Amino acid sequence: MRIALGCDHRGLQLKQMIINLLTDLGHTHRDFGCYYDTTRVDYPDFAQKVAEAVASGEFDCGILVCGTGIGMSMAANKIKGVRAAACYDSFSARRSRQHTDANILCLGQDIVGKDLARDIVQAFLSAEFEGGRHAERIKKIKALESR
Repeated sequence: MRIALGCDHRGLQLKQMIINLLTDLGHTHRDFGCYYDTTRVDYPDFAQKVAEAVASGEFDCGILVCGTGIGMSMAANKIKGVRAAACYDSFSARRSRQHTDANILCLGQDIVGKDLARDIVQAFLSAEFEGGRHAERIKKIKALESR
């Protein structure tokens, strides 16, 4: 799986752990930043980069990390074709893929620890969209993008 990653200064440590996990799982990834330190940056800039990369089809999905995951999800969802979900447990991560065909996972470094984040990422990446009645709902979500 090809995965786009990004974070702001509040999510740098968790993103680095996720990169190691993705490598261990055999996934390819691209890091859209921020990269090396915790100097304040603006999360919408990184959410946009990852969301556009996912929406273009260059990547299968994305993972964004900030303090809570909420700001990243709000910004990423402004990009047409993106369904970003802020998840705080493996159940919501799995369901976000199964029922809403989420293509970006948003995590909060201040909310989930590394072990829980590992479980959440694995649940998100291993789940598949179920289609069926959920496909009709996705059509309705996509119709909202044209308004």
